[in-house]
Amino acid sequence: MGARGLAGDLLVDGALGSRTAALHQPYADAPDSTGNRYLDAAQIAEHLALCTEAGLQAGFHVIGEAGVAEVVEGFRLAEKELGRRALVGAKHRLEHVEMIDVEQAELLAGFNVSASMQPLFDGLWGGTDGMYAARLGAERAAGLNPFAALAAAGVPLAFGSDAPVTPLAPWESVRAAVHHRTPGSGISPRAAFNAHTRGGHRAAGVADGVTGTLVPGAPAHYAVWEPVEVVVAVPDDRVQRWSTDPRAGIPGLPSLEPDGPLPTCLRTVRAGEVIHSRD
Repeated sequence: MGARGLAGDLLVDGALGSRTAALHQPYADAPDSTGNRYLDAAQIAEHLALCTEAGLQAGFHVIGEAGVAEVVEGFRLAEKELGRRALVGAKHRLEHVEMIDVEQAELLAGFNVSASMQPLFDGLWGGTDGMYAARLGAERAAGLNPFAALAAAGVPLAFGSDAPVTPLAPWESVRAAVHHRTPGSGISPRAAFNAHTRGGHRAAGVADGVTGTLVPGAPAHYAVWEPVEVVVAVPDDRVQRWSTDPRAGIPGLPSLEPDGPLPTCLRTVRAGEVIHSRD
């Protein structure tokens, strides 16, 4: 299947929806609970060491702040045993990593840890009246899924759906990453597009220089999308065009409106064979 050697998804903690993500402070709607933590730093470090020595990527499901703290400490312990260079070369991965601060992000970036994240989590559950706010309170919820902070710290981002938790809707996911429900936490359309394309290959440890790109010699797996062009009125009765194409890069105008139309898939090609084509 092409997934040989990729990380698993060991549970450090649970999920916010079920109130099982591990927190430092109790849930706002369950004051007697701080969630569940299934692995401690020593166990995480042991798994990191075993995977690194075997030439495998380690992967951890971690969502809550207490879970993230254990993972960061696990990397510190593993570094004492293996050294930083070995951990960096293994390109380990975290899944979800929704509650993380800047210092932790910088430490994980130093270990070359990828963050596999799901922008539609914020699109569906973020904001002041969403599920996150119900579980944590609006103030704590505002810090979830900080794409901009992670990118600024140098953490490689890989976006996906976690299907069937959220739909297989890549352009909706890109749009959600751009229009984060917390102002300042979103990233540019180009960065979101890259995280949802090349980011996955990089997080999987593919480093051949061509996979995930459209260049001669790359595997012929690709999709062709028709961008949506929109005419926008600007001051002085002028008209300006912009597009959902993330490469458009028109200053001052977003490439993906929060509720606007999304591109249409015209063709999908796998290994050089057309498997979908729109007339």
